[in-house]
Amino acid sequence: MNKASLIKELKFKAVRSSGAGGQHVNKVSTKIELSFDLNNSTSFRKLEKERLLLKLAARLTKDHVLQLQCDESRSQHKNKALVIKRFMSLIENALKVQKKRKATKPSKGAIEKRLKSKKKASLKKANRSKPDLD
Repeated sequence: MNKASLIKELKFKAVRSSGAGGQHVNKVSTKIELSFDLNNSTSFRKLEKERLLLKLAARLTKDHVLQLQCDESRSQHKNKALVIKRFMSLIENALKVQKKRKATKPSKGAIEKRLKSKKKASLKKANRSKPDLD
């Protein structure tokens, strides 16, 4: 994955932020919307694209476009940097291959210890009951 070529493929759009904020929000477009077309991307190999489609399926549109937005800051430049950082971490996490889990079983000592503690708890509760008068 080449980060420089990937950033060149990103499309940005500045829009007005929503919500309360008064004069500043009403006249300045600081919110950044990032869109990335996964199908037309040349930065990824076929295998990487398939992995991204699988891992990011819930975040992609029907046309396989990833959309992110950021309006945390009052600065358009900061919002752009934040959304790029968020995009990069999202892509890196989606491309990570997790290790296969090896099935293990508890050791004999651990099994014995668990059974002893269960027996101890059982006896403690049995001793709380009222004695039989028969």
